[in-house]
Amino acid sequence: MTETCEGPRTTRRGLLLGLAATVAVGGTRLAFARTAGDARLVVVLLRGALDGVFAVQPYGDPAHAGLRGPLALPEPGGAGEEAQNPRLLDLGGFFGLHPALGGLHGMYAANEALVLHAVAGNWRTRSHFDAQDMLESGASERLSSGWLNRALAAVPNPEAARAGLAIGTGVPLLLRGPTPVGAYAPTGMERPSPDLLHRVAALQAGDPLLGPAFAEGLRARGFAAEALGQRTGPVDREQITFPGLASTAGRLLAAADGPRVAAMELGGWDTHAGQIPRLTPLLRILDDGLAALKAGLGPHWGKTAVLVVTEFGRTVRPNGNFGTDHGTGGAAFVLGGAVAGGRVVADWPGLGAGGLLDNRDLAPTLDLRGVAKGLLRDHLKLPAGAVTAAFPGSAEAPAVAGMVRG
Repeated sequence: MTETCEGPRTTRRGLLLGLAATVAVGGTRLAFARTAGDARLVVVLLRGALDGVFAVQPYGDPAHAGLRGPLALPEPGGAGEEAQNPRLLDLGGFFGLHPALGGLHGMYAANEALVLHAVAGNWRTRSHFDAQDMLESGASERLSSGWLNRALAAVPNPEAARAGLAIGTGVPLLLRGPTPVGAYAPTGMERPSPDLLHRVAALQAGDPLLGPAFAEGLRARGFAAEALGQRTGPVDREQITFPGLASTAGRLLAAADGPRVAAMELGGWDTHAGQIPRLTPLLRILDDGLAALKAGLGPHWGKTAVLVVTEFGRTVRPNGNFGTDHGTGGAAFVLGGAVAGGRVVADWPGLGAGGLLDNRDLAPTLDLRGVAKGLLRDHLKLPAGAVTAAFPGSAEAPAVAGMVRG
């Protein structure tokens, strides 16, 4: 089944006009939109609820080791490390980054990454479906549009945008809404042949809605093929892994007439059992993908901010299956060449007696909405009205300042 989405036109001077594209393969998806200026923003959604206390371990908290048990990794700075149990990567003497996130730690050391802890949205549900909807809606209930789409829609658009088409994939709720988006599917995905698409486009050419939609969808495909230097023939499967799609995202974002906003997703973070062997390779995949995104952007990395978020955290105490259950507070990341990094941002609530939410979860002290609002305001330079439209009724979560350079 195809999904029809309105899509913007690519111009060198348009505010919101330009390519929007989406790629979905397995547990990953990639969507694009265009905005004013040269600033790039990428949002990475980790679906399934990353255990933030595992990815960023508060080894300096006196209660940490006792509560986490086998999930507590060795502290940084020891005399040595075992291959099966490597030490945490230090983040300043209290927090340690999981050793599978070595690339992210390198960005942190280069002042290109912020680590946010004890962070959550304003919802208190432990349902994946509800929490993901609210994470992408930017509200306390599911809306028909996403916060990123509404933010871009609030910018005045002096020209009529053309429509686009998502072929065999869906646009994440985060980017659905009044701002037009189109679609692109990479070589190797199951999708209609180019000949069939052109025939359908010709049949629908006279339709005032579907005609422009098909035309814009084909134009978006042509742009991506040119920007990526694609060729026909057998697909390289590495190109449709998460790191492969992240590399693709970087190259499309780097194109002169390409998109400036992207949304990606990576699933598999719901770890109710066997968390260490499940999460360690997944963290490594995420780390490889972030490195590939940076490489794909090249010199444009210096104009980029990447927000990595998940729908909620997980319980502090592991369960009987050496996993964790649905929780509340967790960790997030902001990285990129435009980011004033090298810091952990956390009003740490503590894991000791009385510190846990409901005696089970990390208590959140930082609102994800404020983080996103800060990036919209200070990085994309969107006006106050756009930020308000993105997150209605969020006066209690002011924009977090100081996350980007200058």
